[in-house]
Amino acid sequence: MADPKMKILVVDDFSTMRRIVRNLLKELGFSNVDEAEDGAVALQRLQNGDFEFVVTDWNMPNMDGLQLLKSIRSAPALKHLPVLMITAEAKKENIIAAAQAGASGYIVKPFTAATLAEKLQKIVTTQ
Repeated sequence: MADPKMKILVVDDFSTMRRIVRNLLKELGFSNVDEAEDGAVALQRLQNGDFEFVVTDWNMPNMDGLQLLKSIRSAPALKHLPVLMITAEAKKENIIAAAQAGASGYIVKPFTAATLAEKLQKIVTTQ
């Protein structure tokens, strides 16, 4: 079972989406959730914080989710972090690109708390 005290970073340029994901996580019992509005801010937060899980959108300004994922995977101190990609894009090539870059999981918007819970659980148990 995933630790409800696990520190999670939600990354999305759309504040409403960050709030939705945060609320879904809260519904699932996760209360230690922080936010970042793009990949560049997220990377800074990750380097300074003790996050244990990242939920990131794909399409963002400054640094998108795929660039963030690649940066996490190439940083020795961060490469172990599970990264769940969330996107409105259901294109097969995007899913493949995310998997090749080392995404721990992939969810297509819109999604439910149940879908999020299932993905989180699957990722945490395979870590």
